[in-house]
Amino acid sequence: MPYVMVQIPKTPAPAAPAPHSVPTSADVARLAGVSRATVSYVLNNTGAVRISEATRRRVHEAARELGYVPHAAARSLRAGHSRMVLMPAPAFPVGPLYSRFLTELQWALGRLDYTVVQYGTAGAHDDDAARAWAELRPVAVLVPGSGLGPRGVELLKRSGARAVVTLAPEAVEGAHALLIDHEAVGRCAGRHLHDRGHRRIGVVVPAEDGLEVFSAPRLNGVRRAVAGTGATVTELPLAHDEQDAARLAARWPSLDLDAVFAYNDEYAMLLMRALQDAGLDIPRDVAVIGADDLMLGRLLRPRLSTVHLELPSGRDLAALVDRAVHDPGAAPELHTVLGARAVHRESS
Repeated sequence: MPYVMVQIPKTPAPAAPAPHSVPTSADVARLAGVSRATVSYVLNNTGAVRISEATRRRVHEAARELGYVPHAAARSLRAGHSRMVLMPAPAFPVGPLYSRFLTELQWALGRLDYTVVQYGTAGAHDDDAARAWAELRPVAVLVPGSGLGPRGVELLKRSGARAVVTLAPEAVEGAHALLIDHEAVGRCAGRHLHDRGHRRIGVVVPAEDGLEVFSAPRLNGVRRAVAGTGATVTELPLAHDEQDAARLAARWPSLDLDAVFAYNDEYAMLLMRALQDAGLDIPRDVAVIGADDLMLGRLLRPRLSTVHLELPSGRDLAALVDRAVHDPGAAPELHTVLGARAVHRESS
């Protein structure tokens, strides 16, 4: 059978769509019927110039219609600083209580026209991390935990950061500080258990990396609470893992403990379930108290005793950042935060 060669005509490649031009402030000004200066005043929230609400609304509507977004770098050049607040991601597991605090803080900073960016991790006195943060030229840096030293603070300030704020047990030279007293949490839990008649107290110390900055002072706080009373305190390493909790519960009779402060509510709930599965009655055989006062603890049976924590207000911290940005030469502010009080329920 003869073969027939057929030439298939080459289909031309589809033409690339014409690139959309990026809308400019001049486009917004034309559509809104105002000057470019007015567009700048409105979209940069400049309060020094009085602009009617109707004009502001017209400018915002024109910007939305065109899809115009102000250029952050250009805005920073005009202002002499950015509006970026950098929050290095915590190097420790973040629980529900801390997450709520971060959400409130981000909302409060947004209301003050700052943009919050989470980036990287905070390491122990890691000046290399500070150098990476400085490359982004933030106007402020909020560092959770003990992840920054004096050299890092100085480096950030030289790069243009007007506010450096740490949230840690100890202050850092040159930085504003919210001093978080985790030892007070342990003292509160220890006093509660001792006042309830318990004398052989275990304290859970999480095995997870990064939590020792919180767990060590909480353990020390329990020891201080019962110092000189004849009560004993036993350190109990525990991973946040069902199998590890089951192993600890299995050897509980040999530990001869009548109460436990389980670091926080999440570890308390994990250990409570393991102890109950091992046949122990709570609180008759062992009293349990956590910390954070999570709602889930109130749904357990028995209901979980806890230490209620008062974290700093996100609004207050946002106001501190704003003060420091507007007055970078002011002396660093130091505020002790994290109030603690015991909440007695059925588990203790």
